[in-house]
Amino acid sequence: MTSKTPLYEEHVALGGRIVDFAGYFLPVQYPTGVIKEHMAVREGVGLFDVSHMGEVTFRGKDALANINYIFTNDYTNLKNGRVRYGVMCYEDGGCVDDLIVYRMGEDDFFVVVNASNRHKDVAWIKEHLFGEVEFADVSDDYAQLALQGPLSGEVLGKYTELPKKYYSFIRTQILGKDVIVSQTGYTGEYGFEIYCRPEDAVELWRELLKDERVVPCGLGARDTLRLEAAMPLYGHEMDETVSPLETGLDFGVKLNKDFIGRDAMMARTNRHRIGIQITGRGIAREHCDVWLGEKLIGHTTSGTHCPYLKGAYAMALTDEAYEPGTEVTVDVRGRKIEGKVTPLPFYKREG
Repeated sequence: MTSKTPLYEEHVALGGRIVDFAGYFLPVQYPTGVIKEHMAVREGVGLFDVSHMGEVTFRGKDALANINYIFTNDYTNLKNGRVRYGVMCYEDGGCVDDLIVYRMGEDDFFVVVNASNRHKDVAWIKEHLFGEVEFADVSDDYAQLALQGPLSGEVLGKYTELPKKYYSFIRTQILGKDVIVSQTGYTGEYGFEIYCRPEDAVELWRELLKDERVVPCGLGARDTLRLEAAMPLYGHEMDETVSPLETGLDFGVKLNKDFIGRDAMMARTNRHRIGIQITGRGIAREHCDVWLGEKLIGHTTSGTHCPYLKGAYAMALTDEAYEPGTEVTVDVRGRKIEGKVTPLPFYKREG
């Protein structure tokens, strides 16, 4: 059954085009359109409802040991108030999900997972817990807003102090409401994510939209923004058949520690995530074959027209890490269009 976030009626009132995404009714875009929403985040500030995301907690003497064993990254030296990316893997090295970990205290961790994987993730974690740890799915206790863009600090700073570093967070209040504010996001842009009680979400949403610079944004812009910044998406650049190393997430994997799937992952690095700039006419989406001359070298995982870069780009999993400038073709519904390998990310903000 499809659920509604606390902001569902707000999206309808603003003219959002509602779709079923990851089991939630969410706006894919507003009347402003995806391109204007995308550009608002790149050049100004946009506001997203991401209350569909899942949240779980690990608490207790063995919380850190569990996280270090179940997730690929090493959280031993993660300081209180900081955030770190990671992946959760099956024994064969394939991805269960990717996630971010917040260290709330010495033995207290808050973990954000993908909405579509919430129940699968919770079941997997419960199967592998050990020692003295209290684990809970607290997804229904939180709503989440994402305020993203170069002006997001100016807007949010009117209401609260801000976390000073990327991948850090503070516990604070906005309009007298208890919130967690982190300098994180899924757009490749400077911005913040705000965790609050579901009953507080509408008031915070309406207050932020009082600033005329803030543009409400939907799933369409969220996807074009993350792709332009070459940020992987579960179900596209990674899934149960793809390891974190194969999709270029080495920074979130620490092979010098033991974790589920480590040995199998190290034995299966025969694929690579690459970027492709489409130089011919057309747009490559996911599941398009990629050719080097007469050789099939892989398939695209995501692709679209990137509004800020004013061109079509795609990510692909291929049999080798091809050098930038390598000319390839992409089969789009039976028509091969030209492209060239280009470095990732396609877009990277200054500073």
